[in-house]
Amino acid sequence: MGTMITYPRPDGQTVSGYLAEPAQAAGAPAVVVIQEWWGLNDQIRGVAERLARAGYLALVPDLYRGKSALAAEEAHHLMSGLNFGDAASQDVRGAVQYLKGRAAKVGITGYCMGGALTLLSLAQSPEADAGVVWYGFPPLEYLDASKIKAPVMAHWAEQDNPFPIATVDTLEEKLKAADVRYTGHRYLAHHAFANETAQGPGRIPITQYDAAWAQVAWDRTFSFFGRHLA
Repeated sequence: MGTMITYPRPDGQTVSGYLAEPAQAAGAPAVVVIQEWWGLNDQIRGVAERLARAGYLALVPDLYRGKSALAAEEAHHLMSGLNFGDAASQDVRGAVQYLKGRAAKVGITGYCMGGALTLLSLAQSPEADAGVVWYGFPPLEYLDASKIKAPVMAHWAEQDNPFPIATVDTLEEKLKAADVRYTGHRYLAHHAFANETAQGPGRIPITQYDAAWAQVAWDRTFSFFGRHLA
């Protein structure tokens, strides 16, 4: 089980986060995990713990400052109140810098809203060594792909309504034009296909967990992080 910690942002403010540590923490690589729009809930803590079991330090910044949501309307309200630029350049970059104090290499990964923030954070965090995006992207005009220097892998759902695959096509063209080292994978799945609670109470019908595709995506993620962070 992980613990709640506090760490400094680049601007000197502090933020809380959930830190999961592997059995052999000394010398372990590290990953910043960015939440879905639900907040720092049990599901995203479980993602951090899965990474810890695989040998990574994993830190989830508490972007909503202690709040979380069970219903989509509430989650949308919390996400709408989030300053994405501040979250990427301060909360996430601060987490990367904190982990750099303990690990030689640090990656960033995130889901849905966190996938969008992964791309924005990679552009804001030159210290990051790799990034994995799960079915989420920001408005493309806000992404300066030329600032992304770390290799990136992404997992996209072909039946994703919130993040249409047609826009993924445009995003991938933008990444290619900026010479980002990028690998994209597409799955015949719905939004949030790797979230095992995606069909739980209060969940929106456009999300659907797919255990088989989730396992493929996780295998690819561990292989990718193993190459770039280990």
